[in-house]
Amino acid sequence: MTPEELRQRTKRFAIYIIRFCASLPRTDEARVIGRQLLRSGTSVGANYRAVCRPRSAPDFIAKLGIVIEEVDETLYWLEILVEAKIVASDMGIDLRREAEALTRIFVTSRTTARRNAHESRSRARITNR
Repeated sequence: MTPEELRQRTKRFAIYIIRFCASLPRTDEARVIGRQLLRSGTSVGANYRAVCRPRSAPDFIAKLGIVIEEVDETLYWLEILVEAKIVASDMGIDLRREAEALTRIFVTSRTTARRNAHESRSRARITNR
């Protein structure tokens, strides 16, 4: 998946989150959790855009960490909505699956970036001797 495809995918995810939050019941609990979900779910794509413009490899890795935290938090709020029986267990199942898939993608990307950065540092040390 190219960075542009992933940018579009995270934007679609944000739009689905917005629509899901709009469909939540009009209770105090749903409003509070819905705001948290809306904040974290829409920030996944916004933070991924920042990942695409890193200043350095460590900056890239750090920004990916933020994206991972936000998508994981989104998954948490979706789980809370179901487990607290604010929404039916089948509601948001596609969003949960997408959040899990995005988490796997970003964790794998960060692991690869860390490995590449480590290998790059190791090569630089060998060259500088």
